[in-house]
Amino acid sequence: MYWLTVFLIRIWIRLTCQLDMTELQKVPMNGPLIAITNHTGQVEVPIMFAYLQPRKITAWAKAEAFDNLFLKVIFGIWNVIPVRRGEADIKSLKIAVQMIKDGYIFGIAPEGTRNKTGKLLRAQPGTVLLALHSGAPILPIVHWGGEHYLKNLKSFKRTDFYIRVGEPFKLNVEGVKMTSEIRQQIADEMMYEIAKMLPEEYRGEYRDLSKATRQFLS
Repeated sequence: MYWLTVFLIRIWIRLTCQLDMTELQKVPMNGPLIAITNHTGQVEVPIMFAYLQPRKITAWAKAEAFDNLFLKVIFGIWNVIPVRRGEADIKSLKIAVQMIKDGYIFGIAPEGTRNKTGKLLRAQPGTVLLALHSGAPILPIVHWGGEHYLKNLKSFKRTDFYIRVGEPFKLNVEGVKMTSEIRQQIADEMMYEIAKMLPEEYRGEYRDLSKATRQFLS
């Protein structure tokens, strides 16, 4: 079922999208990794899953999504981890850390939710907790074009979908007292790494790159 899903997704994406994804070759093919990305809709998730193979990939998904039978089956095939949003879900965090140590790519959007316009939203600190507990390198992967996917699909048009891959980094927080303000600053620094690879019109809350810092990134 796993490889059948990959095969079917690739066929569907080829029919409905025009992909610019040569930079996916820059993604390491082994070792623990957190991939941070922007989140504009549903299409980037199956694209990343299908086209980063043979790497195993996982992520969090809101627990209520598993109430949908179709999603429950797909998420089960993909080893997606349910997470209870709005509360400290320690169990899902521990599972995620273990899967990263087992060599999975863990995909996560620091925005914490989908933006429908393609413009970046303010980051949430969940990504920081995962990075701190796993110690894994963090790789920014950005995309754009997917925000038009459903509209284009209804018009029988293919969607131009672009992917760019940045340089990996780790968090440098030795001797730092981890307050909520520090976590937010780290999340913002991550988002600026995403923003600087996006076309200007997609940068949203992080459009002013002069405010970008790397105090906690190395």
